[in-house]
Amino acid sequence: MRRFLHIITPWIITAALLWAAPLDGLAQGSLPAIAAPNCDYGGELKSIEALDALTVQFTLCYPDPGLPAKVALPAFAIHSAEQLRTAGASAAFLNSPVGTGPYRLERWIAGEEIVFSANPYHWGAPPVEPSVILRWNSEGAARWAALQNGEVDGIDNVRPQDFLEIDTNGQYKLYPRSPANVFYLGINNTVPPFNNPNVRLAMAYAINKQEIVATHFPPDTITASQFLPPSIFGYTADANSIPYDPGRAQQLLAESGVPLPIETTLSYREAVRVYLPEPGVVARDIQAQLAEVGINVTLELMDSGEFLDAVDSGQLSLHLLGWDADYPDATNFLDYHFGAGGSAQFGAKDSRLTDVLARAGRLSDGAERLRLYKEANNLIDSIVPMVPIAHGISATAYAARIRGAYSSLFAAEQFRVMDDPNDDHIIFLQNAEPLSLYCNDESDGETFRACEQINESLLGYELSGGDVVPALALEWSANEDATQWTFKLRPNVQFSDGSSFDAEDVILTWAAMWDASSPLHQGRIGDFSYFSSFFGAFLNAPPS
Repeated sequence: MRRFLHIITPWIITAALLWAAPLDGLAQGSLPAIAAPNCDYGGELKSIEALDALTVQFTLCYPDPGLPAKVALPAFAIHSAEQLRTAGASAAFLNSPVGTGPYRLERWIAGEEIVFSANPYHWGAPPVEPSVILRWNSEGAARWAALQNGEVDGIDNVRPQDFLEIDTNGQYKLYPRSPANVFYLGINNTVPPFNNPNVRLAMAYAINKQEIVATHFPPDTITASQFLPPSIFGYTADANSIPYDPGRAQQLLAESGVPLPIETTLSYREAVRVYLPEPGVVARDIQAQLAEVGINVTLELMDSGEFLDAVDSGQLSLHLLGWDADYPDATNFLDYHFGAGGSAQFGAKDSRLTDVLARAGRLSDGAERLRLYKEANNLIDSIVPMVPIAHGISATAYAARIRGAYSSLFAAEQFRVMDDPNDDHIIFLQNAEPLSLYCNDESDGETFRACEQINESLLGYELSGGDVVPALALEWSANEDATQWTFKLRPNVQFSDGSSFDAEDVILTWAAMWDASSPLHQGRIGDFSYFSSFFGAFLNAPPS
């Protein structure tokens, strides 16, 4: 046994995460579980155990009233224990998921399209259309042209200049999203001269956010005063905010003692997102604004997957990125980016900030949480790990004939509810190709869209809303202090290969994420960034 694995029952998951027998031994009291002997390892989870074949209990090291919203994310989708044991450590697992969702993978033609067909074993109502085809194109004009030409039924991230034309054309329908997102300039405080707080602060004063928003974003986009958008709980309107003041930026650079001009690199990807409709154009605008105060920026265009990997591992000096809400709470934005287990993209963590975020996330009192989030927002403003620029308006667009079409604010659009009276499939064109189909180790929204057609989590989100609803768990409850959560699983559920779903699948899925020493703790890059951001730390050290 590894140092942090504790035997609860004879059927514990070992460090190898290989089980000798199926879960049908539950009748004899053999219950699968994974646990830490105590909470000294630094994470939120203390144990996950099966109380019976259809009941799973999470015991936490500290209260977490927001646990249901977290486990509903596609980053915590449940996989077949059988597939995990047989293929989970292989590259093939990334592109051949076995799920419980309304669709199953038919084929993935790299660089072209992914085809989904209806899952005949799905526990719910069958999808309206038996087939979905997902394609991608990074050019907004090309996506709009494909919709006009009848090549596709729907497109994502309509260009700002196309909003009016689509909205006034009776052949198409525009579905706008409200701005529950943030676009920012990320700064790595471990890379000189950005380890100097005056340099980071100068950059914040040097960026003319209003000009960028007015020039490059759709109408009604909000200029960001803080990382959180106004629609997300935890936003505090009276928090501090740095205004545009290039004179003050130059003064701060002079006071920093850093020789000018500063020569640096700004990395980005040419991938249109909800929060960034024109990446290259905006990058050049920021380049020009920083040059005015003595910061010379070389732009570096990177492949999307390589860019995200480099961001998450803290390899970049400056970068352009953003975040689109998974659920309407500050923990989704602030814990992922600035919490103790958050992304490494901004460099070293600030203990004052990680402490206040930890305290806020464990409370259920809304007023006290807001007080702490104001403190957190002011701390972020003072230490400048990034410069928040915009909370962007975006939209999907569909041919007007498509019934059930919509635009999702939280989670991805569910194609299972859409109907094309002209044929038996929905063809949707997004901005980029998915990175894999194992979303437990991903953080990219377009990758999540593909995964969410195939795999399901314990809970889900209502269509077009942020309320948590049943998915693979029909019921859930917590003890009084929210340190123990019990999930009653949906009976008679099958995976797309016909195998049965039960508590074993839940526990092995979570164990693969939680136990860093497991051979299943790999994925595409092995970061499992959602897990570490929301649950603080992994169990065990990875193999040397």
